[in-house]
Amino acid sequence: MNDKRKALGRGLDSLLPGRPSTPTAPAPVGIANEIPVDLIHPNPYQTRKTINQETLKELAESIRVTGVVQPVVVRPIASGRYQLVAGERRWLASKSAGKATIPAIVREISDAQALEITIIENLQREDLNPVEQARAFERLSREFGMTQEQIAQRTGKDRASIANFIRLLKLPKDVQEFMEQGELSFGHGKVLCALTGFQTQLTQVTQQVVSRNLSVRQTEELVAEVLNPEGGDRKKEKAARALDPNVREAARNLERSLGVKVEILDRKGKGKIILKYASLEDFDRIVESLTAR
Repeated sequence: MNDKRKALGRGLDSLLPGRPSTPTAPAPVGIANEIPVDLIHPNPYQTRKTINQETLKELAESIRVTGVVQPVVVRPIASGRYQLVAGERRWLASKSAGKATIPAIVREISDAQALEITIIENLQREDLNPVEQARAFERLSREFGMTQEQIAQRTGKDRASIANFIRLLKLPKDVQEFMEQGELSFGHGKVLCALTGFQTQLTQVTQQVVSRNLSVRQTEELVAEVLNPEGGDRKKEKAARALDPNVREAARNLERSLGVKVEILDRKGKGKIILKYASLEDFDRIVESLTAR
């Protein structure tokens, strides 16, 4: 992880060479200057779509008291105005704090560089959700003709990860929304991609994963059952045959006592007991039975 962070840092430095720590004289390009916040336009290449409003308020309060510590990066556009390249949160918080100006470094930067810097800046802070990352990588490929290998070199990720991120965009919009909202992880999305050719099954599996809060491993097992139902049945039959008769009888006794399906996974005297309930009434009855004294 540390090596990856260093790689990302070097990537950003290579795109913004010669950043001065202490400006010695005002200059239109390359030196930190106070620029009116109203002359700065948002970054059209911003890959992050959502910002935590609570942390933005905290940043605005800090800027109101101590000012902006690190300059934003902008590039000149028409009519003496500027376009934001890096530092969106600082810019928004400065406006919220009522600041008239913000320290900014002006750079002559191409569209491709502006998009690269935006992606790298957010990756360094891990601000992008999986779908936002996927869209950013796809945009680098589509609009600027970068190969997956080139994208990997610029962002510090391996090429296989880039390919897996881009594959997420083949998932239906509702599945992507679950990932954007944090209800599904990148790992979940990668597993669900195996069902992109099975729309009905994909919808059903996704609903189960979200409603039951399944792990990535559990999602893999569920997807495998959908893709190979006969193999899943054979696996269950094999496991049932291998189960110790005493353990099987204990499961039946629990089922009779609790009134719900019971599964005991035993391996050499160690394992777990799974109680499967179909309603809140079942759940309440299980809890009451287990806590009764």
